[in-house]
Amino acid sequence: MFFRGQTIGKYRIISTLGSGGFGAVYLAEDTWIDKKVALKVPHRQNMDFGELLREPRLLASLSHPNVVTVLTAEKQDDVFFIVMEYVPGETLEAIIEREGALDLTRALDYTCQICNAVDHAQKQGIIHRDLRPGNVLVTEQGMLKVADFGTSRFLEIAAHGTTVIGSPPYMAPEQFQGKAVFASDIYSLGVTMYQMLTGTLPYDTPAPSDLERLMRGELTTPPRVRNPKLPKSISDIVMKAMAPELTERYQRAGELLDAVLSARAEVAPRRPWRPAVAAAVAGDPLRDIQARLKAREAPQARFCWHCGKALPARAEACPFCRERQ
Repeated sequence: MFFRGQTIGKYRIISTLGSGGFGAVYLAEDTWIDKKVALKVPHRQNMDFGELLREPRLLASLSHPNVVTVLTAEKQDDVFFIVMEYVPGETLEAIIEREGALDLTRALDYTCQICNAVDHAQKQGIIHRDLRPGNVLVTEQGMLKVADFGTSRFLEIAAHGTTVIGSPPYMAPEQFQGKAVFASDIYSLGVTMYQMLTGTLPYDTPAPSDLERLMRGELTTPPRVRNPKLPKSISDIVMKAMAPELTERYQRAGELLDAVLSARAEVAPRRPWRPAVAAAVAGDPLRDIQARLKAREAPQARFCWHCGKALPARAEACPFCRERQ
């Protein structure tokens, strides 16, 4: 719909970021303040203006470090679009495709950040309904931003969603029946955890003939079967998040987050013995020198999974929000 170099109001189109069933997303520059933004242009432009505004109004109710921020909505030259923050980086999907299974500490950190975003949305009465690695952006600093809450429904009362929306490999059994609830996002998060911890999906895209087996839990094997190094406690958390029966699943993201934090405190690897000391004991002077030089390197920046602020080196709790890391 837009092309490179085109100017729409105060926005100059730089490139296309992606497209899908909902519409297209473009990288643009706000020429008034010299800032890069993302423009989301829905395919359906012939809707009532009030209907077009439902999504940005919904998204505007979300204000959280782990959620992509909606800045405004505009209509220029008869084209309606949503202006969102531009998040430089790559998708979690791209990272998994490139690296395969992530190390446990990293996977759990990413899980906590996604849980935090979903928990915030659920407190606003919002179901994502299409939660998957392709909708999670990862910055160079390791900060996660969940995107595309636009396919979600606002629940003024604890009602069920009635439209089948989602990506089949990540959809909870009840979603195939058009009955999305808060716990449906937990199922999708469980599949995402499975993929981060094993490098693969728990099963192929379910065919219509597989739905009964999916609802009985026959398609899924524990992630520990595919990754024997995975602690049983973490494997059990993933399986509970992916429980086919709603009553056996975590009901809210906050419950899953609590379980992950408790398990992480038990299974997270302790800090290794100082490399320089280990090399010296081994009696290798060259390795000793190399280890000492490496030990002087500045550690990578760390950010609080809860509030997103920078953490001091070796901090076990955030000094700003007091959350345990």
